Amino acid sequence: AAPGAFCLREVLEAFQRCVTERREVLLEPYLSGWWGLIRFLQSLGAVFAFISKDAVAKVQIMEGHRRGQHGEHYESLQAMVQFELSRGPAELRGRPDSGCRTVLRLHRALLWLQLFLEGLRTAHRDSRTATICTESYNASLAAHHPWVVRKAATLAFCALPSRDAFLEVMNVGPPEQAVAMLGEAIPYIQSVYGITQELFAQHRLLDLP
Repeated sequence: AAPGAFCLREVLEAFQRCVTERREVLLEPYLSGWWGLIRFLQSLGAVFAFISKDAVAKVQIMEGHRRGQHGEHYESLQAMVQFELSRGPAELRGRPDSGCRTVLRLHRALLWLQLFLEGLRTAHRDSRTATICTESYNASLAAHHPWVVRKAATLAFCALPSRDAFLEVMNVGPPEQAVAMLGEAIPYIQSVYGITQELFAQHRLLDLP
């Protein structure tokens, strides 16, 4: 794969490293998994620009927290939630760049990507990727986007390449190899998503403005 190109293996390895034995989600591999997913979105061209630009901005905010003066509180999602909640609800709701709010936006997009990749993995060879993508989007991100964005997204999905072209973009060899690696990668992404969902639900953070 060319430098800067998407490689599914990198995403698999990053999400594999994410979850500790204590079911904590480590931010460092989480963000590097996201950089991989962002490269995937970018490799698909302008169609996903509105989502990839937003994801880049969010990942950069989180990297800023990791490098900032409170960096040690941003080692895992659990530590971050505890730290930000300890500063009071007003602080959390009033700061558009809080870690909780930023991760929540990434978390919602992760569900869409997880559903989309799973749809690609299980679809027939000649399935329309636009349909898979639209269904995944409607079941996840669409609920959080204004009508104008939803309309633009659904239109853009119509221009998506074929399923085989998608599998080629994964840079792991022939389509069947890509399908096998998706089968390996998706459970790790699901696990990270599930733990995050549970954590945010427990602290009532799922609807942070």
